[in-house]
Amino acid sequence: MSIETPTSSGSPLPGGTVPAKGLRAGILDLGDSVMLGMASTAPVYSLAATLGLIVALNGDYTPLILVLGFIPVLLIAYAYRELNSAMPDCGTTFVWARKAFGPWAGWLGGWGVALAGIVVLANLARVAGQYVWLLVGDGSLAKNTWLVTGTGVAFLALMTFVNYRGIRLGEHVQRTLTYIQYISLGIFALALMIAIGTGSAGTITPFSFEWFNPAGAFTDPGAVMQGVLLALFLYWGWDTCFALNEETENPAKTPGRGAVLSACVLLAVYTAVTLLVLMYAGSGTEGIGLGNSGNESDVFLAMKDVVLGPWGWLIVVAVLASALSSTQTTILPTARGTLSMGVHGALPQAFAKVRPDYQTPGFSTRVMGGAAIAYYVVMTALNRNLLADSISALSLFVAFYYALTGFACVWYFRGTLRDSARNLWFRGILPLLGALSLTAAFVISAVQMWSPGYGASTVFGIGGAFVSGVLLLLLGVVLAVACRFAPSTREFFTRKPVPAK
Repeated sequence: MSIETPTSSGSPLPGGTVPAKGLRAGILDLGDSVMLGMASTAPVYSLAATLGLIVALNGDYTPLILVLGFIPVLLIAYAYRELNSAMPDCGTTFVWARKAFGPWAGWLGGWGVALAGIVVLANLARVAGQYVWLLVGDGSLAKNTWLVTGTGVAFLALMTFVNYRGIRLGEHVQRTLTYIQYISLGIFALALMIAIGTGSAGTITPFSFEWFNPAGAFTDPGAVMQGVLLALFLYWGWDTCFALNEETENPAKTPGRGAVLSACVLLAVYTAVTLLVLMYAGSGTEGIGLGNSGNESDVFLAMKDVVLGPWGWLIVVAVLASALSSTQTTILPTARGTLSMGVHGALPQAFAKVRPDYQTPGFSTRVMGGAAIAYYVVMTALNRNLLADSISALSLFVAFYYALTGFACVWYFRGTLRDSARNLWFRGILPLLGALSLTAAFVISAVQMWSPGYGASTVFGIGGAFVSGVLLLLLGVVLAVACRFAPSTREFFTRKPVPAK
């Protein structure tokens, strides 16, 4: 039996050093990077669960909203690319924020990445558990809370095991799940095109360039802002490419290309499918209309039998495969983030250990999988509404660490911004615009979540999403303080910082 070995002493490392961690270097190519970046967003499930909400706010202008939501994502992707080219460390935001702003910012950035991963894993487990039972009989078993929870826990454990056993096994599993969801989505899209082209869909909403007209959309700026906030997080997950940088060919360059490509492909897929669905079903509030509040939780599920007839189960399979693939690819970056924190001395040395036979962060992978399982089960037992609200608060966690990364890029490279126009734009202006827009998204989301009418629960008259989001972020501060005084991690906080560039 192989024993996990530490990849460093756990002491903080100097300057721009990227320590070898024992991961399997060079195993992933550009194609793998793009595939993993796309899969991490759970594209089929994300679109199915979010499209109805955006249509309810913005109607026929939904395609424009998807484009607007993509812009801050692309700006932050450039920040990731530039920082990764200088420091291709799997700790990503943790390492980069530490180099730019010091240990406290780095530690909290790492917490933001881990926290977002743990919370979304609970949601993905719930979705996978629910959809597998929708395939059985009349689907009524999907309403059994503890059957769904037990199934979700089993899926989480399985995907944790897959990641534990090695990046190549995980890549094979991921490729299979990606093929399943995109082939199923492709069949769905083809059926929509045939129905629209032949007129067999009944009343068709003809395509209009007005759907992309900002002047029309911004007659209600508040609705546009809320829609963009929803669309913004449809793209979350592409940064998995960077968390796997040390296992990718040309780690300083390939992850950046993979992330930008995967984000652009997602934009194309989201926009194309949205246009087809909008033309087929319309934005009305009756029947399968995308504005029907009864269909908001999954517009594809509401349309599957009408579009595909007896083959409607393919959409259920697509959403299930989407949730499972995202479960696996979400464990990957969170485990590698805490591995890096262990190697740099920000977490106890156990987190710095890898399995030499599998070349994976064994301890970190088990901890992340176990934390997600515990969070899912405990929150389900306490109050399912609180679980739903904590998932709603995900936007706070993602906006926090994305914005921190954008600001870190500008500050770390501030001395090089005048060297060339390229540096000024890609290391300065674009990351700063992305960081500012995501900071605004954080504030706006927090204000919306404060309202007791937001979400499914309230705590002392305050929205449960706000309370759970703030408490979980503050938990990171408490843990950081504990690490500051713990003997094994104290040096990380007290070592003299290396000046940013």
